[in-house]
Amino acid sequence: MKKANHPLLGIHYVLMMVFIYLPILMIVIFSFNNTRLSGNWEGFTLDWYVSLFSNRYVMEALGNSLTVALVSTVVSTVLGTLAALSIRKWSRKGRAGLNGLLYLPVIIPDIIMGLSLLVLFSQMKIDPGKMTIIIAHITFSLSYVYVVVSARLANMGRQLEEAALDLGASRWQTFRHVTLPQISPGIIAGALIAFTLSLDDFMISFFVAGPSSTTLPIYIYGQVKRGVSPEINALCTLLIIVSVILILLAQYVLNRGRGQKKHKMLPM
Repeated sequence: MKKANHPLLGIHYVLMMVFIYLPILMIVIFSFNNTRLSGNWEGFTLDWYVSLFSNRYVMEALGNSLTVALVSTVVSTVLGTLAALSIRKWSRKGRAGLNGLLYLPVIIPDIIMGLSLLVLFSQMKIDPGKMTIIIAHITFSLSYVYVVVSARLANMGRQLEEAALDLGASRWQTFRHVTLPQISPGIIAGALIAFTLSLDDFMISFFVAGPSSTTLPIYIYGQVKRGVSPEINALCTLLIIVSVILILLAQYVLNRGRGQKKHKMLPM
């Protein structure tokens, strides 16, 4: 007979959720506050969201963030996928060593990553700007794409590919019609995660950004130093919503891919 969970576990879960999400909920609530005094609730309004889209500096920062996120996502998705496909063919010891190197950008603190890239760009005489942010974001996004795609490849096996080759298909045909459809959920999920990380990144961008390449997180940081306003709360709320949607979409794609795989494995 299955025993019920202890009530303290449920209380612990509720307290943990409150601890994590209460600060985020406060930002969302006060983004609708009808006063600039963020500590006092004076009524509901959407004026702060309207003023955001008429703010030239916010739109410029948004454009920079979207440009960086789109370019870095495309490049890191291609490179991360190719890395996962190529390392898959290495020996177990070789894969272990390369996995450690590719996991390193995920593990090391962002401040060390940002500082090391700043030193590299300064030594190479590259002026900080939008291009340096893109390169920096590719550097850490590539690892996340690699992790997701390589996990998908590990679960796929080689039976279908070997069967296609035995039936006379070329390596390109096997990749196009067998491998790519199988790993496409992992590629899409990795791209969504890379886009989300790029859009939300502050620490690394802060080190390598130039004066004319301010992204949304950097803009928010600059405004917060003058005091937290409902307009900043509204901007943070929009970023939270976009990030949550992208993460949920990535999780849905991965789960859907696993469901399709199980369905194909069922006997007819």
